[in-house]
Amino acid sequence: MSRQIFLDTETTGLSPESGDRVIEIGCVEMVNRRLTGRHLHFYINPERRNHEDAVKIHGLTDEFLADKPVFASLVDEILDYCRGSEVIIHNAAFDIGFLNAELARCGKGKFTEHVDGVIDSLLMAREMFPGKSNSLDALCRRLEVDNTHRTLHGALMDAELLAEVYINMTRGQDALLIDSEAGDGDAQGLGVEAAAVDFSAFDLPVIQPSAEEAEAFEKALQDLDKASGGKVVWKTLETVL
Repeated sequence: MSRQIFLDTETTGLSPESGDRVIEIGCVEMVNRRLTGRHLHFYINPERRNHEDAVKIHGLTDEFLADKPVFASLVDEILDYCRGSEVIIHNAAFDIGFLNAELARCGKGKFTEHVDGVIDSLLMAREMFPGKSNSLDALCRRLEVDNTHRTLHGALMDAELLAEVYINMTRGQDALLIDSEAGDGDAQGLGVEAAAVDFSAFDLPVIQPSAEEAEAFEKALQDLDKASGGKVVWKTLETVL
């Protein structure tokens, strides 16, 4: 079983070394490349004040966070949820730095000691789209992921967007699917079943592209070849054939 967790945090500022703290954590679970609907999401009392610039980004005020649990009371649940999984984070160094600082306060070691590995989707995007903006918003636009509801940064929302962006970047499937067998997920009780279809019973027509469509397709292939630095696979296949 391949289990991946998409994780994002919001913080009081930019520097864990200066005492900035995690105020929100959002995680989305994917098993065998299917979303299970089993999310983890907490707002956290940072036991210090937010920076004004940070509040403008995430909108989480000191007043809102005042009655939320502190990180130490949530740490075991967070680690149990992430344990043994591959964790995907956009700009992982930032979030891991904050998580390591929080874990150090609790005597829990480093975050990477509790998971099977960490993938930085920002580094992946920079390799795929060199020289372009690779923020989460930019990737959503480029990969046609709907983020119109994202007016402020939110850890769970951003983790959900990252999951869809990652699937599109790795081209594993065209859309995210909710596992209807998830025990505690949003899809519980849907009872979705898919019937097998024998396509041999159909006479499927072959529709040739128009000249304009063929030209647009060729241009798309050239753009992919350029974006990959000439590493496309089909050229090798054409040589073999």
